[in-house]
Amino acid sequence: MADPIAVDVVYARPEQQVLLRVKLPRGGTLLQAIQASGVLQKFPEIDLARCKVGIFGKLVKIDSPLREHDRVEIYRPLIADPKEVRRQRAALGKAMKKGGE
Repeated sequence: MADPIAVDVVYARPEQQVLLRVKLPRGGTLLQAIQASGVLQKFPEIDLARCKVGIFGKLVKIDSPLREHDRVEIYRPLIADPKEVRRQRAALGKAMKKGGE
């Protein structure tokens, strides 16, 4: 591998987080980094067709080229819509204040 680059691949579950460093040839892609890291074997629930991916918190396509020291992130699908959860909490809070006063 001539002039390789080092990148980190990260994945987090509520109970466990992993950071795996891999070396790729210059011009390697996000998909190549994920495959080289072995994260897909460690966490079989990862479905790259459904999971979004990013570099340093910014969503990117799976075939995006990487640069030295990039952090590849694999995001889990949301189980609840954050806006809807906030609405429910706000409604519950208003109901509690009215009934508690």
